[in-house]
Amino acid sequence: MAAIIDRNHGFKSLAQLPRCRLQSYSHFDPSMHDSTHNITHTSNVTTTLHKSYSTPCLSLATNAKQEVESPNPRIEIVSGQKAPMVHDLVAEVAIALASGVKPTPVPSGLGGAYYMQSRKEGNSNNTIAVVKPADEEPLAFNNPKGFAGRMLGQPGMKRSIRVGETGLRELAAYLLDHGGFAGVPPSALVKICHVTFNVNVNMGLASNPPFKITSIQRYVEHETDAGDLGPSRFSVCSVHRIGILDIRLLNLDRHAGNMLVKNFNGNHVAGKAELVPIDHGFCLPESLDDPYFEWLHWPQSSIPFSELEADYISSLDPFKDAELLRTELPSIRECSVRVFILCTIFLKRATAAGLSLADIGEMMTRDFIGGEGSWSILENICVNAKANLDMEILSNGSDENKEFDEMFAFDKVFEDSLNQDQDVSTLSADGKPTKMMRYSSEGARGKLIDPRLTRLVQESGIKDGCGPAGISIPRSVSFAAHSKNPDTGVCVSFEEMKEDEWSSFLEYYEELLPEAFLQKQSTSMLKQRLGYSCEF
Repeated sequence: MAAIIDRNHGFKSLAQLPRCRLQSYSHFDPSMHDSTHNITHTSNVTTTLHKSYSTPCLSLATNAKQEVESPNPRIEIVSGQKAPMVHDLVAEVAIALASGVKPTPVPSGLGGAYYMQSRKEGNSNNTIAVVKPADEEPLAFNNPKGFAGRMLGQPGMKRSIRVGETGLRELAAYLLDHGGFAGVPPSALVKICHVTFNVNVNMGLASNPPFKITSIQRYVEHETDAGDLGPSRFSVCSVHRIGILDIRLLNLDRHAGNMLVKNFNGNHVAGKAELVPIDHGFCLPESLDDPYFEWLHWPQSSIPFSELEADYISSLDPFKDAELLRTELPSIRECSVRVFILCTIFLKRATAAGLSLADIGEMMTRDFIGGEGSWSILENICVNAKANLDMEILSNGSDENKEFDEMFAFDKVFEDSLNQDQDVSTLSADGKPTKMMRYSSEGARGKLIDPRLTRLVQESGIKDGCGPAGISIPRSVSFAAHSKNPDTGVCVSFEEMKEDEWSSFLEYYEELLPEAFLQKQSTSMLKQRLGYSCEF
């Protein structure tokens, strides 16, 4: 349906659909936007301003060739079309680019990031979004800060997250933050064409690529970040909500710099400042990894969840959310989705058992003592669940082997009786047996003439994945054996598990959780929590 942009960057239906090819809405004279709220549906201007069915783009080309060759900036949504407030964000950026505003590089951080500002009004510029090209991530080939050298899809700064895939996770965090519970800013994946970003020409790359795939997030006005204030300044609610999100996503990089502080205004009263989480590119790893939770030892994390927070956690459906990820982000790997399912189940069961945010975070974090690390409690639970699954597979294989042996027990009896009959019937006149070929049991089965036994032999033949005795061999899975030193590069992954193995694994996993939670509760009771003596 064709549309125009109102002054709030929303979309209004046109009274009459023009008989022409649907075109993108965003490449237009900036003055046009100022007058759109005065344009009636019958205005002539509306005949040149349309929106495609798919996503907002920054172009008004009249044919496909002109769209490709046009030097004018274009922006269109790649993923996140259904996410709330995304179209408004992209529309604002489209208007800014059409007005001649250039992306401004962000000096901080290891990756390439750019501020997008609204059109100049007087002498002020308002930042509206942060754009992060996929090929400028840390270690990516177009990284502008000296951390280049790898191609997209190779292991990144975190071994369980690949280069070029952090933008996917930014959007995933926004999609999974239902109702803005934790306050993740609106995010999307977009394609931006004919806009100047960084290109490392010394690596033999084109100096002016026609487009880049980038993540885009709404810029959050803030006063500072959590690193500039003591944790007692933050509200319990903000800490809990960010922590709940981090547990679900297994965030590997929740540091003070990616929690922005709002509503501080120099107020030094404890527990008043609100936190906004940003930068979720290192969440949803492909395997269980060691997360970093800045809030882990803050006093707020030891305070029990409120009734509202507990109800929110109880309402989470990990399998429904997993389908959301598969639908909206089909390029995200299934192993990451499975890690998300495990962590959400862990959060739900732990909360129901009465554990605090600090307890849950500690169970997911590895211990490092004397420079050596050891698996987290969560990883150990998964290792034990996988061991139980392997025992089940081997047990099933033993049952099949027993059935196989019983199946051919009659075969051996039949063979012996057959040989005995032949021995009697082949006696010579002098009473001595004649010379006769002897068969092994394997050869004898091949010589059987009873059709029922022949059928049994055919059905019991060695199949793919079976050993020489007919024992089923478990399919190899990417799952680490227990180790006291996780720094060896071995990790707990679920990538190659078949669906039936994954379902069985989840059953064993959930069976092991109650005992682990009881042990954690008994351990926690022995510790003196500083947070209980603080007031918020």
